[in-house]
Amino acid sequence: MSAEEPTARRVLVTGLATTWGGQLARALESHPQVEAIIGIDSSEPRVELERTEFVKVSNRHSLLARILRAAEIDTVVDVRLAVNSVAMTPAEAHENNVIGTMSILAACQESDCVRRLVFKSSAHYYGSEQDDPAFFTEDMRRPHRPRTRLERDIVEAEGLVAEFAHTTPRVGVAVARCANVLGPGLDTAFTRLFALPLVPMILGFDPRLQFVHQDDVVRALEFLTLSDLGGTYNVAADGVLALSEVISLLGKRPAPVVPPVGTGLLASALRVVGVRVPEELLNLLRFGRGLDNRKLKAAGFTYTHTSREAVQRLGEHLRLEPVRRGLEPAYTYEREVEAFLRWSPYVRRERRGGREGVEADHEPLGI
Repeated sequence: MSAEEPTARRVLVTGLATTWGGQLARALESHPQVEAIIGIDSSEPRVELERTEFVKVSNRHSLLARILRAAEIDTVVDVRLAVNSVAMTPAEAHENNVIGTMSILAACQESDCVRRLVFKSSAHYYGSEQDDPAFFTEDMRRPHRPRTRLERDIVEAEGLVAEFAHTTPRVGVAVARCANVLGPGLDTAFTRLFALPLVPMILGFDPRLQFVHQDDVVRALEFLTLSDLGGTYNVAADGVLALSEVISLLGKRPAPVVPPVGTGLLASALRVVGVRVPEELLNLLRFGRGLDNRKLKAAGFTYTHTSREAVQRLGEHLRLEPVRRGLEPAYTYEREVEAFLRWSPYVRRERRGGREGVEADHEPLGI
């Protein structure tokens, strides 16, 4: 199937303030077949956008449904899923991952104009255990019950999406299950772990790890948004690496001082060396995980980085980041400035950002 269709799309991106929401919206702006892009979040965007309309809104499904109807949205891309339990409390994670997903699905169900839903999920859906298969395929169920609260939330959220797909056949649903993501703009448990001068390992374990570069995650979401593909797709780069090999590629040294048993002891030992490791990562440091990525590639998607190359790019960033820090000021969203740039008749929009051909005559939504 083609990744691009001639029919104009009107897209709503949830979680615009997240890395994935902002980068995806920016990527979609370059596609002429995307007629409108609306981004929603409870926080302001963190990247500069040209065509994307930002609406600051909570996850109340009644408000979301009003936006979908008013903007005649046909495609919803939900990238809000939190996959790091250290970043928020369990209650906040459940509210975001489960209750938030319920609200968005309810809004899509109420809005007759919605015809497509893309849901960004995580490989934490599969878990990580000693007797797992070498590579998980998309049709495999999780072989063990979820160990952590975050894993339970992710499994429950995907269950809600699957039920929605079954009960709302007019909406085509695609799920992107992403492997461990590496990239210069990310703050994850793995990037923090790999930034240490000595990377801790668990005695007696050298797990197989698989990564995907953040640019490929954005490209995969873009690919699924503009296609008519349905079903679940693993988003993971080619190749797996032993943790010791990752450490070597980063130019680091291993510190195999972490006790091999007891999650409480593991977490405590890692905190001593300056890393607060989320529960869902502890088993990965023992047993690792691999994802079969053939289904998405068979649909026409190509990766720009292998797992090895994603690690190498992270290593380059870690070496240069202290030099670059502070050289480029962070983008700050200013509502009045954005309103001027978008709606003032004095702004020559075709020259903004050095790009031409950007629509300059679209009207505000009035919502």
